[in-house]
Amino acid sequence: QPDRPDEMARIKAAGGKVMYMNGARVRGILAMSRALGHRLLKPEVICEPEISITERCEEDDCLILASDGLWDVISNKVACDVARQCLEDGSPTRAPAAAAGSSGSAPAVSQEEEPRCFRAAALLARLALGRESSDNISVVVVDLKARG
Repeated sequence: QPDRPDEMARIKAAGGKVMYMNGARVRGILAMSRALGHRLLKPEVICEPEISITERCEEDDCLILASDGLWDVISNKVACDVARQCLEDGSPTRAPAAAAGSSGSAPAVSQEEEPRCFRAAALLARLALGRESSDNISVVVVDLKARG
């Protein structure tokens, strides 16, 4: 995030500038300070990943890896609730009413036999689309528990 003090200092040292336009952005363009393939914003935006290690707990249900196209329009709680429902019993094929956008429901995931992780990821992506996410949307759901 470009507005973190350490990242802002690194960006400034590289000759860049953080501007506030609908959130902190490198040169007013990109809301990330680390990314792949942004030639226009080199050397301010670097591709070196920031790595952290988090110990898992036995209670951990799943891991959701997603782009900001999902996180800009879906809260952590809603994403976890939707993924958990898909993983626990293979439903919902529709988003819960509380998670739905202004239309009241998300498009159905078409194939009933899809693997649960794939179905959870597809439903989250479609929910973000239904909430008119203005960014690209990538979602991967990993089941951290052995389920039948």
